[in-house]
Amino acid sequence: MPPNFKDPAILSDQDSHVDAGDENPERGNWSNKKEYFLSMVGYAIGLGNIWRFPYVAYKNGGGTFLIPYFLMLVLVGTPLFLLENAIGQFCSQGPINMWKAVPLLRGVGFSMVMVNTLVSIYYNVIIAYSLYYMFVSFQSPLPWSSCFSWADSNCSTTPIDSCNVSGVLVANWTQENITCPSSHIISVPVQSPSEQYWDRVALQRSSSLDETGPVVWHLALCLLLNSIFVAGALIRGIKSSGKVVYVTATFPYVVILILVIRGVTLEGAREGLEFYIGSQSNLTKLTEPQVWKDAATQTFFSLTVAWGGVATLASYSNFHNNMILDSVAVTFISHGTSVFAGFAIFSVLGHMAYIYEKPVGKVVKEGFGLAFIAYPDALLKLPISPLWSVLFFFMLFIVGLDSQFTLMEVVTTCLVDAFPKILRPKRAIMTFVLCGIIFLLGLPCVTRAGIYWVRLIDQFAATWVVLILALMEIIGFCYIYGLGRFIKDMEMMIGPKSFWFWLWWRACWYFISPCIIVVILATSLITFAPPTYEQVLYPDWGLGLGWCMVATILFWIPAVAVYKLIKAEGSFSTRLKFLCTPSEDWHPYLDIHRGERYSEENRHWRGAELTYNK
Repeated sequence: MPPNFKDPAILSDQDSHVDAGDENPERGNWSNKKEYFLSMVGYAIGLGNIWRFPYVAYKNGGGTFLIPYFLMLVLVGTPLFLLENAIGQFCSQGPINMWKAVPLLRGVGFSMVMVNTLVSIYYNVIIAYSLYYMFVSFQSPLPWSSCFSWADSNCSTTPIDSCNVSGVLVANWTQENITCPSSHIISVPVQSPSEQYWDRVALQRSSSLDETGPVVWHLALCLLLNSIFVAGALIRGIKSSGKVVYVTATFPYVVILILVIRGVTLEGAREGLEFYIGSQSNLTKLTEPQVWKDAATQTFFSLTVAWGGVATLASYSNFHNNMILDSVAVTFISHGTSVFAGFAIFSVLGHMAYIYEKPVGKVVKEGFGLAFIAYPDALLKLPISPLWSVLFFFMLFIVGLDSQFTLMEVVTTCLVDAFPKILRPKRAIMTFVLCGIIFLLGLPCVTRAGIYWVRLIDQFAATWVVLILALMEIIGFCYIYGLGRFIKDMEMMIGPKSFWFWLWWRACWYFISPCIIVVILATSLITFAPPTYEQVLYPDWGLGLGWCMVATILFWIPAVAVYKLIKAEGSFSTRLKFLCTPSEDWHPYLDIHRGERYSEENRHWRGAELTYNK
């Protein structure tokens, strides 16, 4: 009997959460393939698919943008997703222990954990925003339907025309019997009720990051409630979260379908959809480098590769699962969802533009502006608007929750893998403690300056920094560990394949994908601009804190490498060679899957002259 096998009939209390059918009873597996696949889909589909892609497609030529968008999926998105998927499934370990394959770069795993920790803080807050808007939508009329007592004099449901009389703007010029030539009539910028509600009620936004202000308690309570949801879903790891994803990964599609059906029946919907992928289509856009850069960037970040989440979810798969088919299916579903969600967004925005008698381009926004200002304003124009508002924000809540599950699971899995005997029996307690810590760290993001903190973390912790981690992942497993060796590892899981089968994947991993990542990284650094929110500049100390976040993430890569080089013995070249070869405990988790290549007597890649002082 393999030494790592436990008879389900004699499992101890600490293993009572393991199903009898688990291939890996000690660590646990997904209960079935559906839970694994839905978890992957839920992780790959995030808020960016809904609130960023439609705007990016509109800005870059509409339907034409789909050509570079799906081409980048094939060239960089799916290959990187498969790479990380295969690594996690092969070793059944999280993003830190998977670097036993290349001990010199183990710090990349720590960097991945830091990214997940920082992102989970502000992602938790965004979910709290959605939760708050969902709760306040249970009333009629919707609270942002008009300029109520919370609004100031700049709030209006319609543009205000003023007359420029000798350099002085007169708003009520018709009542004062002033004759105003059309050339002197000026449309004074005003804020819509939805815009003022977002700033003055939901966020209670201060003037800058310097003005922190008190905690906004309705957001803090939503943040607490969301943290409890996450902790409850992860209390038993994948055994509990795998059940939740049956709802969280499928319900958003139901809502999007309902919104699409309702949206396309509205007046003005056609104009909205034409702006999205119709009349804006222009093949000459393909000659613009910015279009290709946006396509690659949107592809990369919508799939959230190189964050460690894909490897973490895959680490609980059965060893012989066909991860190639899964990776192709999940990545194409993610991109298809982005396109599908765009129909729901632009059909309703087209109706809004029709009501206001404005071009669609004047009402289109992205990110927070789309989710919490433009779209809520558009929903006001629909019959039974509270119903559509509840559905929309519940969808945002569910989509965000799916991604948050995996962000937290990455941290939890790394800790359990590092201290299995201590933490595995106490996983439930550890999960609640971690969710509590993330909640407390998120409290500055629900003060009156909270939105500035959210924007700061997003700009510095979740953008170009991840490109460096992706590049290190390719260098580590394709160049140092060896692509030939890695493909042999994959064939241990899915069976032997022909040279021609692997030719495309080799080309992507060796050359195409890393070249695209380098170009995106270089472009991102060259065009980097300090973050702003609504034209509000950040103070120097805020920007300094942002760069400290970058340092906190990337510090681990050189620090761990230097530490290991110091601890190793022999000449520098001997130490370097040693740390660029897999450690002795790099192999499939279970003995029954290791085969001859990974048995104790056949470690053919390690020379006897290489010693290491552990």
